[in-house]
Amino acid sequence: MKVLIINGPNLNLLGRREPGVYGSASMQECLERLYSAYPGVEIEYFQSNHEGALIDRLHEVGFDSDYKGVVLNAGAYTHTSLALADAIAAIETPVVEVHISNVHAREEIRHRSMISGVCRGVIAGFGLDSYRLGVEAVIGLR
Repeated sequence: MKVLIINGPNLNLLGRREPGVYGSASMQECLERLYSAYPGVEIEYFQSNHEGALIDRLHEVGFDSDYKGVVLNAGAYTHTSLALADAIAAIETPVVEVHISNVHAREEIRHRSMISGVCRGVIAGFGLDSYRLGVEAVIGLR
């Protein structure tokens, strides 16, 4: 079983970027914990600061039955990208939206998600543990 984790813009800076909001652990540390916790799951990781690259990766796995699902933290594109929402809606592979911070406790612009309506579910506010919860959600999908 494969699960793809996709991170959007600025999430390549985890561990250094705004530690008061995003914590001080890197994504690599998070991935190592996930690999350890789910040895029977092939967890892949992709990050890009470019909207088109995120869409291309969703298209690549979106009809591949080897993928159980995608855990997606679209970063700021969550709140702005109709193109990303259309890509999620177009594919068969289920997508779970995740956020490190509680976006509803932040600036008002972050309260609206363009992608939530086309995702299987949303997890927010649990720090890097949001990714583990996302993987759990994907594993449990029928």
